[in-house]
Amino acid sequence: MPSYPDIHPFIAGRSRPSTSSHTFRSVDPSTSLPIATIHSASPADIDAAVTAARSAFPSWSSTPPAARGKILLQAAALLRQHNDELATIETHDTGKPFSETSTVDIVTGADVLEYFANLVAGGGLNGETTQLRDDAWVYTTKAPLGVCAGIGAWNYPIQIALWKSAPCLVAGNCMVYKPSEVTPLHATRLAEIYKEAGLPDGVFNVVHGDGAAVGQHLVSHPGIAKVSFTGQVSTGQKVAASAAGGMKYVTMELGGKSPLLVLPDSPLEDAVDGAMMANFFSTGQVCTNGTRVFVPKSMKPAFEKLLVEKMKNVRMGALMDPQTNFGPLVSEVHARKVAGYIKHGKDVDRARVLYDGRDQSVGSLPESLRKGFWQPAIIFSDCTDDMKIVKEEIFGPVMAILYYDDSGDYLDKLIARANDTELGLAAGVFTKDLNLAHHIIARLEAGITWVNTWGESPAEMSVGGWKKSGVGVENGRRGIEAWVRNKSTLVEMGGKVVTAFEAAVVENRSGSSKL
Repeated sequence: MPSYPDIHPFIAGRSRPSTSSHTFRSVDPSTSLPIATIHSASPADIDAAVTAARSAFPSWSSTPPAARGKILLQAAALLRQHNDELATIETHDTGKPFSETSTVDIVTGADVLEYFANLVAGGGLNGETTQLRDDAWVYTTKAPLGVCAGIGAWNYPIQIALWKSAPCLVAGNCMVYKPSEVTPLHATRLAEIYKEAGLPDGVFNVVHGDGAAVGQHLVSHPGIAKVSFTGQVSTGQKVAASAAGGMKYVTMELGGKSPLLVLPDSPLEDAVDGAMMANFFSTGQVCTNGTRVFVPKSMKPAFEKLLVEKMKNVRMGALMDPQTNFGPLVSEVHARKVAGYIKHGKDVDRARVLYDGRDQSVGSLPESLRKGFWQPAIIFSDCTDDMKIVKEEIFGPVMAILYYDDSGDYLDKLIARANDTELGLAAGVFTKDLNLAHHIIARLEAGITWVNTWGESPAEMSVGGWKKSGVGVENGRRGIEAWVRNKSTLVEMGGKVVTAFEAAVVENRSGSSKL
């Protein structure tokens, strides 16, 4: 059984004992056994972290952007060097198979560090100039915000920490980062890597604890200039409301209930592979998952047959086994939530169960894993738009297939059904007709969209939700703008100030004028 030393706040370049007596445990989801004790931050610890960041800010923000970028590039190199170590930590903490964490989580986080480091070194923080007239011009500059709060999610802990900290730090800000209390193990190790790369003490700090106490105190702290949050919609709304009271900048990346549209001309295998990636990768714990799969009725028998056949390639098992590609859910609380949705889908929604992995998978697990938070994949078919499992985000390995009549003019109705949700994080379409694909993508109400693929979010791609799925974007060229504030300056070079308050000229009765 894995075991880790006690974890404390990381403030001003070192771990320091928390002044709070409250502790909680990180649990290995595959076994349900505790693997580490985490010490929550007290209000005094949070104040100390913010103070350390504010003390570091003047020097760090005045460091040339290229020099800041070099430190981040060194951190990216260290992340790649320690990839397997960090991936093992992520696997123990999240329950994701090592085959996934070792090829995705750390790799994509390091990619973002390199992207923003190179972007800024290449002039990504440069402003603009505008010639107004011969003797006047305007220029803009970008200034860092100050001390920012990053609040991470539990499904991609180190990746999300890097998505937030990379643009924040390279733009000249400092950060106080709070990981999810469900998956906290990565945070101190990331802080140590930043320090080893040359990041000055106080620029990146870590505090631990739950959202109600630690998160709320951090978000409402008067020394915080911006809050970047990733998590569920209801929590994001509370965080945004609290931040708005202090006129803080915010970036919110929230949940989704994303539509995946399979058109009648789509190659069958592509459509099935796409639907599986959009529902079962990372055990379905991905905010952009395409959990509403719209399939033409003409394709129904072939689609269902191939989908069920391919489900044998979803393999539960020991998480460090390279053949395992499907892990447990992240926690007992979340496993109960997902199981509740599945029960509702069967008993209340009365959706047809096309495939239930529990029938084949649980018994194959080693005895040591059977107390873990395992929820095999399940596929509901013949779903309707009003079902609870179709309308609400489940965040687990639950696919809902919705069929549509493709015998006539179906497109307008299909797009309307796809958009019939309060959320708008992601959407995608599978078709051979790329012109039609672009037409459909333009009408889908989502901030992240794909054509003939699903899920990839490279560093170069700005991502963010529409509607209740978020505010602002992360990554890409636009991602850096979320971490700076603009200053505009007008320069007059004519040698005389234009004024509306010249001395008045008054004519007397003799016709002469005088002041």
